[in-house]
Amino acid sequence: MSLHGKRIVLGVSGSIAAYKAVVLTRLLIKAGAEVRVLMTPAAAEFVSPLTFSTLSKQAVLTSVISEAGWNNHVELGLWADALLIAPATANTLARLARGICDNIITAVYLSARCPVFFAPAMDVDMWHHPATQANVARLQAYGNVLIPVESGELASGLSGAGRLAEPEHILARLEAHFDRGQDLAGVKLLVTAGPTYEALDPVRYLGNHATGKMGVAVAEAAAARGAEVLLLLGPSSVPVNERGITLVRVQTAREMHAAAVAAWPDREVAILAAAVADFRPATVATEKIKKGDEERLSIELVRNPDIAAELGRSKRPRQLLVGFAMETERPLEHGRGKLERKQLDFIVVNSLRESGAGFGHDTNKITILDHNKQREFELKSKAAVANDILDEVVARRSA
Repeated sequence: MSLHGKRIVLGVSGSIAAYKAVVLTRLLIKAGAEVRVLMTPAAAEFVSPLTFSTLSKQAVLTSVISEAGWNNHVELGLWADALLIAPATANTLARLARGICDNIITAVYLSARCPVFFAPAMDVDMWHHPATQANVARLQAYGNVLIPVESGELASGLSGAGRLAEPEHILARLEAHFDRGQDLAGVKLLVTAGPTYEALDPVRYLGNHATGKMGVAVAEAAAARGAEVLLLLGPSSVPVNERGITLVRVQTAREMHAAAVAAWPDREVAILAAAVADFRPATVATEKIKKGDEERLSIELVRNPDIAAELGRSKRPRQLLVGFAMETERPLEHGRGKLERKQLDFIVVNSLRESGAGFGHDTNKITILDHNKQREFELKSKAAVANDILDEVVARRSA
């Protein structure tokens, strides 16, 4: 029932694997989805648009402009619950990754507000080429979902990775996405995100490189899954778009601490993704500190309150507390130490040394640790990472 009534836009690009998109269309219709098919002109050389229109009972669009006039790609992008591009050729991947808008599929892609799934199909050497892999990574960094290629005999006669995933596997991936649905409906969830800034004087502050992208992604994903989210956001320019989020802006560690402690008794889950300053200046100058003639300037620092530790101490049965650990060395060792000291239920660990996993990136590579096991994840968009974390939350609440 997960696809019943869902509106799926299927983009078919020019590959011999286009014949599998016919089977996929049939499976989507059988599952109860409403399907609109887009085709590139090259795809229409492999499979007739009439085949897709017969199955979907909808006109197939092969161009932004047709004899009937302008095909409204913006309207289609807003209509869809999901955009699925299968097969996605190397050429199409390159266009999508670079934002080149020269056909109906790329035009709808750039207009879509829904989740986007792409299932590549090409020969083995094309798939492994660095340019293709870079385009796939860029699309994932944008938050799009890769449906991995499969291995086997290819149209060229070679054998290896590059086959379009089987239609049944693509269908299962879409069903898994929609099965999440509202699995956090009504759950009261607290998220902290962003850095904190600790004033030195009216002009300067101590801070860090955190942007808030990861925490905001968690908050938005949780709200999309039905949670009632309270987001405590430090100084950050990251927009918060999802409905269902109550946004509270804070500046300092003590402000974030006060807001978190006040909210925690009424929350079922807290996910502490903020990079909170451990220390602050002991005194804040009332006027701008002048450079003067000194070669050195000493600033006395005092410890800020530990939000995770305090929430851990006051945690009640059935409350779930999730921490984060960004490390530069021995990340798992330091993560386990923080897990124990702060009485967390699990901790999300990542390393600044991992390419694509540091501050400011749209991707992250995490390990989830609890008291008994660890789970490592591949590099993904922060939107996908957010759902991995929330999947763990849902599993623990259901246990």
